[in-house]
Amino acid sequence: MEKKINKVVLAYSGGLDTSAMLLWLKDTYNCEVICYTADVGQGEELDGLEEKAKATGASKLYTEDLREEFVKDFVWTAVKANALYEGVYLLGTSLARPVIAKRQIEIAQKEGADAVAHGATGKGNDQVRFELTYYALQPDIKVVAPWRHWEFKGRADLIAYCAQHGIPVTATADKPYSMDRNLMHISYEGGILEDPWAAPPEDIFLLTRSPETAKDSAEEITLTFEKGEPVAINGERFGAVDMLSTLNHLGGEHGIGRVDLVENRFVGMKSRGVYETPGVTILQTAHRALESITMDREVMRLRDSLGTKFAESVYYGFWFAPEFEILRSMIDQTQETVNGDVRIKLYKGNVTVTGRRSPNSLYRERVVTFEDDAGAYDQHDAEGFIKLQALRLRLRNME
Repeated sequence: MEKKINKVVLAYSGGLDTSAMLLWLKDTYNCEVICYTADVGQGEELDGLEEKAKATGASKLYTEDLREEFVKDFVWTAVKANALYEGVYLLGTSLARPVIAKRQIEIAQKEGADAVAHGATGKGNDQVRFELTYYALQPDIKVVAPWRHWEFKGRADLIAYCAQHGIPVTATADKPYSMDRNLMHISYEGGILEDPWAAPPEDIFLLTRSPETAKDSAEEITLTFEKGEPVAINGERFGAVDMLSTLNHLGGEHGIGRVDLVENRFVGMKSRGVYETPGVTILQTAHRALESITMDREVMRLRDSLGTKFAESVYYGFWFAPEFEILRSMIDQTQETVNGDVRIKLYKGNVTVTGRRSPNSLYRERVVTFEDDAGAYDQHDAEGFIKLQALRLRLRNME
């Protein structure tokens, strides 16, 4: 017989799913429900949450400001790795889940809770990301995942349930798509977006203008990096949170960072997602440009060869796995010399590099010049190099 749950900590956003879950948990388990909201940069979505949570039956609400930790320890790590899942997705949702789940476990331990609960569906990746973190940090924790157990079949049922019980939600039958927002991005999925042929309606986008309606004049900025992390814009230094917020605004004004993709979920199915990630789109282009003059070729190849593993580990939820700790340490080591400035131009959805410089640059103009190099490079050396490279090719047709 399962041990009775007396107290559960619910990861609560105040959206459709977790609003319904709060009441459902109380009614189903006859237990105390403590709500926990992580501030990872969703902004105005936090307004009024405490009143709403308590009105729906929560005993209390924790609102934890995790923005600095999220950007500094998670987003910047992905920037340094140039992480892209399936070559397109910048991992905005994936990176937020472990920092949210980590704090949830800390609150559960503080409160002496029997269980933790989350709002992820039984079809998606987030259930895996949350629960792998829970079990990594507290192996004996009880996990309640309502979507895998309750009677509701879809979001239309939840909308009706909330209406029946007077729980205010913003989702409607006309716009049932799901939105996840943090300081790095906004994602949209479900509802009208489930048809991969249907174009996303323009009115869903919140962070970015369309390239067609973006500014008609280009804007040039200079980004400064230290050990692979962005620290200044046009010579003005910013903390991590303000840096990403500023770049999000700049990118959004210029229509940068929209992605529409069909991705392979960890559980096996394909899913369509629409994303806005303006700031990190700018950063990844600039970061790669700086690496091009500061990183040794073989180091870059080694790092890039592990890029797929890095992105998949984040996407699948293995942030606290032992192999990922090793991977993160290696990524940090590759960034020791990634210092300097990158000048970029922002214009109608494009990020164009126009210059890069570094005190750690491996670029030597006197060696690469097409003019007189004053003996810096002996072109005769190329002959032997080419013949050695050609030996195995020549052997195939040599008598």
